[in-house]
Amino acid sequence: MRRSVLYIEDNEKIGSWVKEELEQRGFSVQWLLSGEEAEREVGQHEVVILDIMLPGLDGFTIGKRLKKAAPDLPILLLSARTSIADKVDGLQFADDYLTKPFHTDELIARLEVLIRRRGATHSERFSLGNQIEVDPQGQMVFDKRTGEEIILTGKQHQILMYFLRHPNQVLPKEQIYEAIWEEPYMTGDKTLMVHIHRLRQKLERHPDSPEIIETLKGIGYRVKL
Repeated sequence: MRRSVLYIEDNEKIGSWVKEELEQRGFSVQWLLSGEEAEREVGQHEVVILDIMLPGLDGFTIGKRLKKAAPDLPILLLSARTSIADKVDGLQFADDYLTKPFHTDELIARLEVLIRRRGATHSERFSLGNQIEVDPQGQMVFDKRTGEEIILTGKQHQILMYFLRHPNQVLPKEQIYEAIWEEPYMTGDKTLMVHIHRLRQKLERHPDSPEIIETLKGIGYRVKL
């Protein structure tokens, strides 16, 4: 079965080259020159490749809209921008970031990882730590000992699902805050810390010695799968 890609790129030379390379490797590619129609198409595909520099709405805006329309659909950003700030901005909503110029072998390898990860998390429930089970398709969380659903608040749920879209990655607190609250992080703000503390109270066996949501002091947080 051919894997389906939605590819958004306005440069026709680059776009035709990437489309041809992907199709030769067994992908089915729908190529759009802008993101204006992308929201209508996301449900038909397994992964999105999104260029940042687009006419009209830029890739950051399009990407955020696509993630809202299909939260579990992986997005790989392509950009000539190499600054850390651009990468952090992009990874607030995207699942991977590849800078131009790139080799198609690397692009395809990254696509394969994103598709496999999505397939694995859709196939069955999986465990976090020793006592939590997650149903990614229904986006529900359960206590393994009782089988009962753990009820999370809206923000707690958003934070946990954001971690699960970025497994094993160290996520700066600024990145998490801005992705969830959609506003700039203010230095010293304790809002995210309070929400994670309360989330740990519901998920961790020993909240003061967390095993699921790790703290990387001075950096941010990580959830390992």
